[in-house]
Amino acid sequence: MTAVLGAGISGLSAAYYMLQRFGYPATIYEASNRVGGWIRTERHRDKGFLFEVGPRTIRPKGIPGANTLQLIEELNLPVDPIKSWQPAAKNRMIYAKGQLCLLPNSLSGIFKTLPPFSKPLISQIKQDLTAGKKKLKFADESIYDFVERRFGTELATYAISPMICGICAGDAKEISVRFLMNDLFEKEQKWGGIIKGVIFEKLFGKNEKPVSKGIFAEAMPKLYDKARQEKWSMYRVPDGIETLPRTLRDHLQSKEIDIQFSAECREITFTRDGAKMNIKGRDIYPEHIISSIPSYKLATCVKNQHPSLAALLMSIPYVDVAVVNLQYNVQELFKMKAFGFLVPPIERLPILGVIFDSCCFDMEGNTILTVMMGGRWFKENFGKDPTPKQLLDTALQHLELVMGIKEEPRFTRVHVLKKCIPQYTVGHKQRVADIRRYINQYKLPISLCGAAYDGVGINDVILSARTQVESLNISEV
Repeated sequence: MTAVLGAGISGLSAAYYMLQRFGYPATIYEASNRVGGWIRTERHRDKGFLFEVGPRTIRPKGIPGANTLQLIEELNLPVDPIKSWQPAAKNRMIYAKGQLCLLPNSLSGIFKTLPPFSKPLISQIKQDLTAGKKKLKFADESIYDFVERRFGTELATYAISPMICGICAGDAKEISVRFLMNDLFEKEQKWGGIIKGVIFEKLFGKNEKPVSKGIFAEAMPKLYDKARQEKWSMYRVPDGIETLPRTLRDHLQSKEIDIQFSAECREITFTRDGAKMNIKGRDIYPEHIISSIPSYKLATCVKNQHPSLAALLMSIPYVDVAVVNLQYNVQELFKMKAFGFLVPPIERLPILGVIFDSCCFDMEGNTILTVMMGGRWFKENFGKDPTPKQLLDTALQHLELVMGIKEEPRFTRVHVLKKCIPQYTVGHKQRVADIRRYINQYKLPISLCGAAYDGVGINDVILSARTQVESLNISEV
C-alpha cells in the first residue's frame, strides 16, 4: 500500500497519477477536514459573487501549464479563460511614488519614459550588453541582485520586487534567481549576458537536438493547443478554483480511493519493509509514502529517526499571509480596469497588493477586491497575532490611500494563512537536492512533492506530483 500525506492539490494529484500509472489506489491521509489545502473558495451564489482565499487563476504556460490542462481535460471540467487582450490580462499596475503606475504592456511601451521609471525600459535593457558575467561561489544569487546587475536598480526595485511579492509574498533580495529566472541565469553564466545568450543560442543552436517536450513528446493536450490558439493569458474553473480539488476528490473516491480526514501523521519510522506511520494513535504500515505536506511538518515526523533530514527540511522558511476579501454593492466602484496592483517593498506599506476580482470575472454587479498583506514582513507590520479588525482596518485604510475608495464594504472576510508559502531563498535548489540525496542515500521509501520543493504555483505542484510518481518503480509501491 502507498500512503499519500496531504489532500491539497499536490497530494490529490499524486493519488491520481498513482492510479493512472499503477492501476491501484493509494490511501490519502489529510490532517484537516477538507481537501484543497490553501485553495479555498467561498461561494455566495445568491448574491452572484465569490471570494478566493488562495490562488484564483491558473496560467496555461509551458509544460507545467499543459500538464494541468490535461488533468482538467481528463476530469471533464469546463474552464473560464481570460484572453491576452482583455484588461485583466493586459493591465498590471504598481503603487509607487504616491501613485498607481501602469506597467508597459506593449512593445512601444518600453521606448517611453513611464512612471515610476526615470528613463525608458529599453535603455535599462541595453545595460545587459555591457554588464559582463559574474562568477558566483554557489551558482546562485538573489533575483534582485541578478536583475540589478543586468538591468539596473529601477527595474529590480519597481518591476521584480513587487512581482516577487505577488508570487510568493517574499523579498526579492532574498529569493533565489533560480526560482523564476533559471533559464536567463544560465544564459548569463554560459554566454556572458542574457541578450547575448538569446542571440547565440538562435545562431549556434541549429545543430542541437530539438528540445524534448518530456511527458508531451508525442502530442500536447488538446486544451493546451486551444489555449494557445485563443491566446489565453489565464483561466479558472467554474464556481472558483476550489472546484478543481473537489472534482479530483470526487473522481478519486469514485475509484475507491480512501481519503481519511482529521488524520494527521505525527511520526514516521522507516523499516526494512517500508515505513510505520503514527496516525491518530494507531500505526499504519505502507510500503511507500508520498509526502505533499509542508516541509516543516514532515520534519517533525522524521526528526526522531532522521534528525539530519529533519534539519534540512526545516531549513526551508515559510511566511504568513493575511487575505482580506471585500464585497461592495456597486458595479463601477472605480474606473481602473486591470488585474490589480502590487506594492514594491521600498514603499514600506503593510499591503503586498490588491486583486480586482470583479475585473477578472463576472461578479453580477458586485465589486470584489482582495487585499493581500504580510508575507515576509508579516510580523514587522502586524506582530504575532493581529486581530481581524486590525487587518480589516489596515486594508480599508490603504484602499482609500491608493485608490480613493471611501465606501464601506457590504461584506468582508479576513483570513490569516499561517506558514502558507515556502520561500525559495538563495541556495534553495541545492537544499532540495540535498534533501533528495539524503533520501536516496539511505534508501528511504518516501517521495516528496509540492510547493516546498518544485515551485509554488498550482501548475508546479501538480507537475511535481506527476514527476515523483513517474520516477517510482512498481516494486517500490
